[in-house]
Amino acid sequence: MRRREFVQALGGGVLVLVNLPSLAVPDDAQAQGRRGYPTDINAYLHIAADGRITLFSGKIEMGQGVVTSLTQMAAEELRVALHQITIVMGDTATCPWDAGTWGSLSTRVFGPAVRTAAAQARLILTDLAAQQLGVPRASLTAENGAVFVTAEPARRLSYGQLASGRRITHTVNEQEVLRTVRQFTVMGQSPKRLDGRDKVTGAAKYAGDIRRPGMLYARLLRPPAHGATLRSVDTGPAQAMRVTVVNQDGIVAVLAADPETAARAIEAVRAEWDVPAPTVDTESIFDHLVAVAGQGQSRDPAGDLDAGRRGSARTFDVSYTNSYVAHAPMEPHTAVAEVNGGTMTVWASTQTPFGLQAQLARALGLQPAEVRVVTPCVGGGFGGKSAGQQAIEAAKLARIAGRPVMVAWTRAEEFFFDTFRPAALVRVSSGYDAGGRLSLWDYQVYGAGSRGSEPGYDVANRRVRVYGEWGDTSSGPSGMHPFAVGPWRAPAANTNRFAIEQQMDIMAAAAGVDPLEFRLRNTGDRRMRGVLEAVARASGWTGAVHPRR
Repeated sequence: MRRREFVQALGGGVLVLVNLPSLAVPDDAQAQGRRGYPTDINAYLHIAADGRITLFSGKIEMGQGVVTSLTQMAAEELRVALHQITIVMGDTATCPWDAGTWGSLSTRVFGPAVRTAAAQARLILTDLAAQQLGVPRASLTAENGAVFVTAEPARRLSYGQLASGRRITHTVNEQEVLRTVRQFTVMGQSPKRLDGRDKVTGAAKYAGDIRRPGMLYARLLRPPAHGATLRSVDTGPAQAMRVTVVNQDGIVAVLAADPETAARAIEAVRAEWDVPAPTVDTESIFDHLVAVAGQGQSRDPAGDLDAGRRGSARTFDVSYTNSYVAHAPMEPHTAVAEVNGGTMTVWASTQTPFGLQAQLARALGLQPAEVRVVTPCVGGGFGGKSAGQQAIEAAKLARIAGRPVMVAWTRAEEFFFDTFRPAALVRVSSGYDAGGRLSLWDYQVYGAGSRGSEPGYDVANRRVRVYGEWGDTSSGPSGMHPFAVGPWRAPAANTNRFAIEQQMDIMAAAAGVDPLEFRLRNTGDRRMRGVLEAVARASGWTGAVHPRR
């Protein structure tokens, strides 16, 4: 749906589009085919003639609470109650383009766009009220979904009355003057989650709850091991069970009217596989990471490591390892796909609706405008729902079958086919001088990536070398990892920060210094010091010179 069609579909009222340069989509977004219309709009806010307020966001809700927090932001600037706002999220046909829901960016980056849209809508409505009431804008107050003369509260017009009979579309290019913290009446509060009741009563709809007329349930033939290739397959026993059998486009699957029949049918399929001999295991993976690491990349080197070692009163050489870890969300990967009127519509459990739209378009040979992704509630993601293999499977099967198809991974499939946090090895050589100040820091990380790898403390003789990035998802014989890896809760930083802070604790204990004091002694960064001191106060930290004392 193009912007003009979207605006027409909304009908009358006030529509505010926000284009803040600080939140702009990368210039190549259009080239990547992520939208059928300009991708420079951060947020939409619509006030209908009946007073209904709708916020449109490309973000998704997966338990982190943004349905409530984003609504709070809009309500604060519009001066309305939370229940007066409806939020539409993660629909590529109606919502503004968004890179994805990850990195704690929904509040920090998208929040200003929401507040700006709401503030501009309030100003537009206030100007309309000034015209209709024949008074200056400065004499008016906007509160509780209405604009009234401050000195004569009875002279008022509701937002719906002001929007009625109008079709106003306004694009904001500069951030509005927003309410200050001291003025907050909605933000800063802790209301009950707006979607909480639906979730605890079962009324909330997830991808697995979607039902379409004539929908079939799919189960796919899966390999017994990563890298296995199909040698032969006999689907005869499954065909005898009156299910639809698909062996096309690299997919062997069964489609049935209910999931139980589909599960029995896929078990009846006989397959022979060529399984490669394993090259690594849980013990050898770390040697493997070093062996395939290549040259690595240096980050912010300084000083002389040899001089740092010579000048150290004590040195410490420690290795840290992380294994592969699954995301294990409560809701497994699920998608429903349907072809209707030349458009492929996919309801998917995903953190990246627009990224998935582009993936589907490429996989199906379609234009992005021919693919619509709708994101219902998502039952946890943790980075694992940044990819959408289940949606591609459902879409291909729906096109083959000519009917809607659901693909819902089993828990076993979830643990096998989802991406994993990368296994990683960290090697740290560090030291402190006679005054307890860092004199050496030589940090090498294999497999995890660079995020969070800088020490964050003051050390003159330092080197950080990174071998492999977490965003490099290449796997198999030619890749660093034997199977697919991906983002997992603060990717790379979850490995690096643990290793760094553990190393600091080891040195503090060896020096007989309180770990907080050791950190403060080794950082001149005012913000870092402020955070450490604030945490110490809030936690009632009284000091310790050893982890067990």
